[in-house]
Amino acid sequence: MAVVLDLFSRKVIGWSMQPTMTSDIVIKALLMAIWRRPAVSEVIVHSDQGSQCASGDYLDFLSVHNLIPSMSRRGHCLDNAVAESFFHSLKTERVKRKVYVNRSEAKADLFDYIEVFYNRTRLHSHLGHVSPDEYENTYSQAS
Repeated sequence: MAVVLDLFSRKVIGWSMQPTMTSDIVIKALLMAIWRRPAVSEVIVHSDQGSQCASGDYLDFLSVHNLIPSMSRRGHCLDNAVAESFFHSLKTERVKRKVYVNRSEAKADLFDYIEVFYNRTRLHSHLGHVSPDEYENTYSQAS
C-alpha cells in the first residue's frame, strides 16, 4: 500500500494497493491525489528512499505534473513521521489480527478505514482533536 498525505490536514488524498511494490503503486496513489487536489502552486512530494520513489517512471511522472521531488536522507526516519504515524494507526486500529479472505476484501476494508473513518471521523491531536475533513472545512470557511 502507498499513501499520499496532505501535511496541512493529515488527510489521505491518494492511496493505492497493489500486489507488488513497484513504481506503479506510488504513481497510482499520486494520480489519485492529483485528481483530488489539482495543483495551484508548487507542490513538494516527499518520500522515503524506496526504489519505487527513485525509479525513472516515478521521477518522470513528477516532472510531467510539475511536482517537486523531496527524499528523506538515509537513516532519517523522522522525515516521514506523518506517514509512519498513519500506517501505525491503520495497523493498530484496523488490520491488526485481521485475516482477509482475499485482496478485494482487504481493499474494501482499507477503503472504509481511509475514506469513511480516517478522513471524516478520526480525531487527530495535531489538528486540535478534529478530523482532517473538519479541519479543512474550518480553514476554508475562515479564508
